[in-house]
Amino acid sequence: MTDAVIIDAVRSPIGKGKPNGGLAGVHSVDLHAHSIRQLVARTGIDPALIDDVIGGAVGQVGEQSNNTTRWAALAAGLPESVPATTVDRQCGSSQQAIHFAAQGVIAGAYDLVIASGVESMGRVPMGANLIGQNPFGSGVQARYPDGLIPQGISAELIAAKWGFTRTQLDEFAAESHRRAADAAAAGRFDREVAPLKVETASGEVIDFSRDEAVRAGTSVQVLAGLKPAFYSDAMSERFPQINWSVTAGNSSPITDGSAAVLIASSETAARLGLRPRARLHSFAVVGDDPLMMLTGVIPATRKVLARAGLSIGDIDAFEVNEAFASVVLAWQAETGVDLAKVNVNGGATAIGHPLGASGARLATTLLSVLEQTGGRFGLQTMCEAGGLANATIIERLD
Repeated sequence: MTDAVIIDAVRSPIGKGKPNGGLAGVHSVDLHAHSIRQLVARTGIDPALIDDVIGGAVGQVGEQSNNTTRWAALAAGLPESVPATTVDRQCGSSQQAIHFAAQGVIAGAYDLVIASGVESMGRVPMGANLIGQNPFGSGVQARYPDGLIPQGISAELIAAKWGFTRTQLDEFAAESHRRAADAAAAGRFDREVAPLKVETASGEVIDFSRDEAVRAGTSVQVLAGLKPAFYSDAMSERFPQINWSVTAGNSSPITDGSAAVLIASSETAARLGLRPRARLHSFAVVGDDPLMMLTGVIPATRKVLARAGLSIGDIDAFEVNEAFASVVLAWQAETGVDLAKVNVNGGATAIGHPLGASGARLATTLLSVLEQTGGRFGLQTMCEAGGLANATIIERLD
């Protein structure tokens, strides 16, 4: 059977999603195009050979609307003959793009395909596509008559169900920042990050090369001073079990970024003289309770391991998206994985979570970690709004 391999993966540095953030002046299409362009340049492929570009974006409104991946592909300089499409599986959009790309290769529909993603959360605010809209309809409202809830409340329900204290959440967040800061200082992000030139508000052009939200000096004591981010009287009355421990400090920050992965069959790679870095081994996607919402990473992990014929002990490195600290801690409590193997170079609590780009960003970082540690198998999983989750296993190739 035809396989699917990763030729290369690259991402932008992640900027703070604020008016004064490092990528605030970069249009979403141009930010997405940056990773696609760098991927093509690094691999030296003839872009006319690309069968498709599958990109993820969550806020598909404004400058991220109208099949934004098509415009990013054109902005990157790809020939007009190269098609592109945009997918939305919420936070897992670009991880789903990787799945679709790999599945297309395995099925024989593609020889060479780019899976990518973008989110410019400073320019297209989270939820902008929902303003004044009811995305549920009467059927969903009838099924969940008490009403669905924001993700932050789901994170609080997870903390309450598994009994995590505020200190445990803050300790996890501080460790994420420490790991990311150490990785940056040691140059462990250098291969995966493609710097770009940006113009500041003063008109100065600078090289933007580092993840902007990482704070080397973050401590549990500093994080303890932050107020709960999602408290309301109505939610407190509805969910009296919540202790209100989720803050901006132990959640992923609002950020801007993009990432792209080049996927091919081994046969195509050999024919084009490309050296694969990893094989896309197994895939899974699950649905779960849309109220708890973020716990899908637990069944997704079990499902992808069963499909791969592997055990949790066979996996050398994990990337579990740190949308909220409570999500990863609940996943760890259920799987028993040593946290020393999870998000080795820090996670989204520190690096950031540019929604549509995060799946491809995690894949790019997981590939780096396997190469840096000599591991063979890596697993990434992503919680997603609506009670969804993707999981992917990759196998490093020498």
